[in-house]
Amino acid sequence: MRIAFVSDIHGNLPALEAVLADIARTPVDLVVNLGDILSGPLWPRETAERLMALDLPTIAGNHERQLLTLPRERMGTTDAFAAAALHDAHRHWLQSLPPTKRIEPDVSCCHGTPDSDLIYLLETTTADYRVDGAPGIRAATEGELRTRLGTPQAALLACGHSHVPRVAQLDGLLIVNPGSVGLQAYDGDHVHRHVVETGSPQARYAQVERIGGAWSARLCCVPYDHRSAAQRAERNARPDWAHALRTGFALRPAHWQPAP
Repeated sequence: MRIAFVSDIHGNLPALEAVLADIARTPVDLVVNLGDILSGPLWPRETAERLMALDLPTIAGNHERQLLTLPRERMGTTDAFAAAALHDAHRHWLQSLPPTKRIEPDVSCCHGTPDSDLIYLLETTTADYRVDGAPGIRAATEGELRTRLGTPQAALLACGHSHVPRVAQLDGLLIVNPGSVGLQAYDGDHVHRHVVETGSPQARYAQVERIGGAWSARLCCVPYDHRSAAQRAERNARPDWAHALRTGFALRPAHWQPAP
């Protein structure tokens, strides 16, 4: 069995289309969407309609929860742009999405961790952002993984949220984060201020395959017309997104300097 995992599309329809075309070149049994689907200054309504028509197995991320539960005045600009673009049918679709999903007897999916859509599973944020250029984020330790996972009843767990493409093995469990389809860099502030950067604008996803009774994973990197996405972000007054979409690096303010 071969499964393609996509995550963190963030309304980037050209990136999604490129990933879907790449998946079609290596036929898979299932395409699964791990959440954070629409929020961003790009094409939220069009992305929703594309995915609703595909009817993929899909879970909700933290941005879906925020779109559905926060009043507009409390939303960040990323969610607020999407909220203004969506119609009732799109919201009803979002409301139908579960926070976790088991897609095979030995395959589970979550957005962040099995218990939280805000906590990264495979990464840990740290309090050293900007100290000697530190990004404020690192790979999770074995102990941190065990605490966040509890006792997983699966051989494969797919997660998203951090936008960091990564594969980890813990005992008999393979953990796969496919990275982000739609946004390759951002500044975050949960739990500590940090920056995620993949260093290139290509869309990311993952393919996993059961071979000889065990799961193997391949992280995929797909070119797409990222310039058009960056231009869209600029037209919607988001130069930070435009820079990230063009380069895979976060836009630092002009006054930013590494801490001494």
